[in-house]
Amino acid sequence: MHTLTLLPETRYIAGAVLLTIVGIEFGGWFMTRIVRGAVPMTDFQKAFARAGHAHAGVLVTLSLVTLVLSDAAGLTGVPGWLARLGAPVAAALISGGFFASSAGRGEITRPNKLIWLVWLGALSLAIGVVTLGIGLFTA
Repeated sequence: MHTLTLLPETRYIAGAVLLTIVGIEFGGWFMTRIVRGAVPMTDFQKAFARAGHAHAGVLVTLSLVTLVLSDAAGLTGVPGWLARLGAPVAAALISGGFFASSAGRGEITRPNKLIWLVWLGALSLAIGVVTLGIGLFTA
C-alpha cells in the first residue's frame, strides 16, 4: 500500500482553503436571506450572487483535489506552484468577480468593470489544471 505524504506547502494551502469554507457557509446563509426577499436585489444581482456562491463552493472543492494530485505527480518548482495555486486563486477571483461586479444599490442590471476578475480567475484555473494535467501525464 502506498501512502501519500503532503508537502508542507500543500498542507498550508489546504489548511487555508479549508478555512475559506466558513466564508462560503456564511454566503449560503446570506443566499437564504436573498431568496426570502430580505435583501433587496435586482434579478441580475441575484443571479450573480448565486453564481459567485456556487463557483466558490465548487472551486474550493476542486482546489483540494488538485493539491493532492499535485503532490501525487511530484510537481515541484514553478509547475508545482501553478498546479497548486491555480484553482484556489480561481475560486477567489471568479466568485469575488461575480460579487464585486454586481455590487451596489439601485437598478443594477449589468456587471460593472470588475467583471474582469471573473476572466482573470478563469485564466488562473486554466493554467493550473493544464499544468497539473500535463504533470500527471509526465509523472
